[in-house]
Amino acid sequence: MAQDYDVVIIGAGPAGLSFARSLSELPLKVLILERSSLATLQNPPEDGREIALTHLSVSLMKGLGAWEHLPKEEVSPIEGAKVFDGESSYSLNFERDKTDLEALGYLVPNHLIRKAFYESVLPKSNIELRTEATVEGVATEAEFGVVTLVNGETVTAKLVIAADTRFSDMRRKMGLSATMKDFSRTAIVCRMSHSKSHQQTAFECFHYGQTTAILPMTGNRSSIVVTVNSRDAQRYVDMSPAHFNQCIEQQLNGMLGDMVLLGKRHVYPLVAVHANQFVARRFAVIGDAAVGMHPVTAHGFNLGLRGQASLAKHIAEAIADGRDIGSDVVLKAYERDHIKVTRVLYHGTNVVVGLFTHETFAAKLARKATLRLANNIVPVKKWIMQSLTEEQMDESSPMKWVRPLLPPRPSLAHLNSVFSHLPDPLAPLKKRSTK
Repeated sequence: MAQDYDVVIIGAGPAGLSFARSLSELPLKVLILERSSLATLQNPPEDGREIALTHLSVSLMKGLGAWEHLPKEEVSPIEGAKVFDGESSYSLNFERDKTDLEALGYLVPNHLIRKAFYESVLPKSNIELRTEATVEGVATEAEFGVVTLVNGETVTAKLVIAADTRFSDMRRKMGLSATMKDFSRTAIVCRMSHSKSHQQTAFECFHYGQTTAILPMTGNRSSIVVTVNSRDAQRYVDMSPAHFNQCIEQQLNGMLGDMVLLGKRHVYPLVAVHANQFVARRFAVIGDAAVGMHPVTAHGFNLGLRGQASLAKHIAEAIADGRDIGSDVVLKAYERDHIKVTRVLYHGTNVVVGLFTHETFAAKLARKATLRLANNIVPVKKWIMQSLTEEQMDESSPMKWVRPLLPPRPSLAHLNSVFSHLPDPLAPLKKRSTK
């Protein structure tokens, strides 16, 4: 069977689009299959989600040419963060002025990230994007993979990539199992304005029975995330705007003054997923299809962006060495790299969620002790800060392996700048072409 493409990517969310962009400077023919319409990709609807980007993610977005497509007025720096427990005024504090950073991270609306990556992919001649294309099945042979669409059409590729959400149908069809954690909790997400300044500080308030997070947007606006037991979620959705405003004011003890709901309240049941394997024969999962995180530690999108960069790096190395990009050697190298950091963060995040949502007396004591220890033991606090910002990773960090992915010149929008610590992956091909 003739191979139509080198790589087929199923899903044109941020993970799928960023991966395609990472491959755009390599001699590969890439196809993206997306069930949504072209109009949706061109102007994704606002979905309420604000993404806290680490410094590594910002560097990768700059290196891939996506950062320049974000409206500057929609990028909000996070200059501090505070974590509160119950009604106590004591907080775990992270401050930008205690570091050399301009910000701890940057808050950007999810739909604008999707649009930015779409616009960065659009001019690349080796990337084909098909919209309103629903995948029926996927199968792989020793030399190629076959993707079947609902209209009966088939396409083949050396490598098939699934980037189709944490509940990936393609992952299941390829026989990759996953561990799922249903928290029986739901996040109600919305934007609100307030009369007092947030001082570009994020707040996480672990009240008993619910959690309220405040993520600072530009101006006197914030993204509000209220997490409650799923049986109580509809009550927050059905509240009148005036009642909801008053409810949030009370939860924050007036910290931000008068609160006013802006737009729609979005509802997201919280289920975390970690694939037990990231690869099969000529097949790999990236983004949420590999790891879908609880949002409390804000690692979800950042992990997805780093994962696709890792896979792209191994593919570039394979091309440089004249090896098969879909071989087990290439895919297993990606799996080893990505799984050793995602497992730590996935299970660690779930422990944090359990600690701060259990209502037993012992759990409450443990919460208070944890905040004080993290605040006062310098190495612990430094490690947490590095994990959250991904700006300074040393040899003691479990994420040290991703440090080489940071581009030394992030403004150059092509893959060689992202992976400039490596020998030029196209050098062997260039030498042959000049002979």
